Amino acid sequence: MVGAVRIDDTDLVLRLLTAVVLCGIIGFERSTRDEVAGLRTHALVGLGAALFTLVSAYGFADFATARSPQPDPTRIAAQIVSGIGFLGAGAIIRQGVTVRGVTTASSLWIVAAIGMAAGAGFFVGALVSTFLVLVVLVVLRHGR
Repeated sequence: MVGAVRIDDTDLVLRLLTAVVLCGIIGFERSTRDEVAGLRTHALVGLGAALFTLVSAYGFADFATARSPQPDPTRIAAQIVSGIGFLGAGAIIRQGVTVRGVTTASSLWIVAAIGMAAGAGFFVGALVSTFLVLVVLVVLRHGR
């Protein structure tokens, strides 16, 4: 067997906690606006994306063989991106001619990306993205 890629428990916990905290901050902003998806939903989406990323990168290392030295971690990551669209669609509500929840659906999509970044150990990208999301949600918000 080819040498398996591993992650230590401390790094694993740090990545998962980072995802929950950063995505929870965005969810808190959505909660203050009384949106359908708030702190818990955003934190869970980010945590799930981080865990899927970790599992895809490290969970199948024992299946490595000489013919296939490293399973492809991008396969599960690609499914996170498409799967989150289904969850985001549930946040969009049509009320007469008005459509609500598109911003919340978008925030669910980006917290999945932030969770994936945290899961991959790309902390700067996750942190800067969280900051930019908050700028868009708070600073660029105009009256409804």
